[in-house]
Amino acid sequence: MLQKTHSLAGLLAAESVVLSMNQPLLSWEAAAALMIGCIAGPLADIDKQGSTMAKILFPLSALLRILKVRHRTMTHSILFLIVLGLLLSPVPSLYKWSFIIAYASHPLIDLLNVQGVALLWPFKLKFRLLPKYLAIETGSSGELIVRGILIGFMVWKVVEIL
Repeated sequence: MLQKTHSLAGLLAAESVVLSMNQPLLSWEAAAALMIGCIAGPLADIDKQGSTMAKILFPLSALLRILKVRHRTMTHSILFLIVLGLLLSPVPSLYKWSFIIAYASHPLIDLLNVQGVALLWPFKLKFRLLPKYLAIETGSSGELIVRGILIGFMVWKVVEIL
C-alpha cells in the first residue's frame, strides 16, 4: 500500500482511540493524537528504500539497510510492535495508544497485499489475508477502493458522534 493509504489508516486508528477515550474531537489533545496517527500509520515503511518515511528518517532507514532488514519483515512484525509499546510506556495513554494502534494498522492493511507480511519475524513465514488472485497490488484501483472505505469509516465515526 502507498503512504497515503497508510496515513489514512493511521488517522482512522487514532480517531478510534480518541473516541474510545472520550476525548472531544475538537481539542488540542485530539489534534495531536490524530497527527501522531497520521505519521505512525506509514512509519513501518522506514524499511523500504525510497519510501516517504525512509526519506524523512534517513539515518534510521540507512541503519536498517546496513543491518539487511528486508521490507515487510522486522518493522512489520508483532515483536517490533511489542517493543514499541514498551518504549512508549511512559507516554500519556492517549498518545501512546494512538501511536501503537496507528502503527499496527500498517501491517494489518499490508496483509491485503500479494507479498504478505512477516508478522512472526524473525521467522520468515509471511502471512496475507487474501488469495493471490484477490490480493491488492500497491497503487492499484483495489487500493483506491481501500482508501475510499477508510475515508468512509472516518466520516461515519465523526457523523455518528455529532
